[in-house]
Amino acid sequence: MNKFLKMTFCVFMISTIGYAQTVKKADYSKNIEKPYPRTFSHIGITVPDIEKAVKFYTEVLGFYIIMEPTVIKEENETAIGQMCIDVFGTGWKTFNIAHLSTGDRIGVELFEFPQSKDLKPTFEPFKTGLFHFAIQDPDIEGLVKKIVAAGGKQRMPIREYYPGEKPYRMCYVEDPFGNVFEVYSHSYELNYSAGAYN
Repeated sequence: MNKFLKMTFCVFMISTIGYAQTVKKADYSKNIEKPYPRTFSHIGITVPDIEKAVKFYTEVLGFYIIMEPTVIKEENETAIGQMCIDVFGTGWKTFNIAHLSTGDRIGVELFEFPQSKDLKPTFEPFKTGLFHFAIQDPDIEGLVKKIVAAGGKQRMPIREYYPGEKPYRMCYVEDPFGNVFEVYSHSYELNYSAGAYN
């Protein structure tokens, strides 16, 4: 009888260990397959004059400088040179780059290429691809005035998403170089949470 109990206990323990390992493995594979929301790192904006762009984005929008305007040369000796050849191909010779950041740590990468000095951006929202970015300021009226005063453009009247109900406002504008962006008075989540567009 004693032998029988010992054997039963051993079989029970072995089956439990096997079950625990199987369950753990199944949970692990579920976690790998389940997506999670990634964070936004940065955007890249091409401008015709990097010094003027840095002045606009720091003095008007309040972004801060991480890296001052720097010349990048087309070469294979450095990691950044190799990366830029991978991205832009060959024949570009040099370009200027500066790195800025928003108040919530989103990077803004400014590029100035000699080839793009006379090429104006076109606003093509119906074409597949990115056509704007957005920033947030509770004083949307004041910011739009500053943008216009600094050589930018107000593309539309400031509009309310929920007139008379919620104070959420928006406006499309341009920087002094024609790059289109949007200004929100409140967060993206508040604008589009339950009940949006009632």
